[in-house]
Amino acid sequence: MRALVTGGTGRVGSAIAARLEKEGWDVFAAGKVHGDISDVEAARAVVQTAVDELGGLDLLVHAASDGFVPTPVGEVTEDDWDAAFGATAKGGFFVTQAAAPHLRDSGGVVIMIEDVMGLEPWPSFAPHSAAKAALSMLTKVFARALAPEVRVCGIAPGPVAVEPEQQERRAAESLLGRVGTPDDIADAVVYLAGAGFVTGTTLVVDGGRLLQSARSVPT
Repeated sequence: MRALVTGGTGRVGSAIAARLEKEGWDVFAAGKVHGDISDVEAARAVVQTAVDELGGLDLLVHAASDGFVPTPVGEVTEDDWDAAFGATAKGGFFVTQAAAPHLRDSGGVVIMIEDVMGLEPWPSFAPHSAAKAALSMLTKVFARALAPEVRVCGIAPGPVAVEPEQQERRAAESLLGRVGTPDDIADAVVYLAGAGFVTGTTLVVDGGRLLQSARSVPT
């Protein structure tokens, strides 16, 4: 079993890569050192490097993202917008496009790491929210485009990488009374990688955050 994890050196991506390795997968954890996937040719090169190193591909986990910086909507710049959409949506599209022939050959799986910010409006993170919403749509687009050979699913994490001073406040926003961890997302990846009758859907892993009142959405 062979997996490419983009964003595989970040907090969430590295947890996913480690968990897959524990489950017996051979993993290529791609970080920025392997190329800037907001560039189309670099995205294709990352996939080819993974395929060459692993001998094929059974799973693509797209966990790369950028531009997660709180900024009032009136102060968002073109660079902010391009940073958020580059690695997240553009990178997600072209990495999946490049991986698709290899995944068709193996009957593989794509898992997009989305975000609850793509499902509800967070004004202080407008470019990031919009980019993750685009990624959520790409989950559905690719599920239709690559079926029946390839399954495509998404995971929308809630808060899983929270600074210590925010832990108590963010935990109170969850029905379960705690924030998540990168390992919670890794658990979901393992489930979806083996869930043979699941495609085109997004698994929300947020401890019930979305069920809380809209008044708790940060502004």
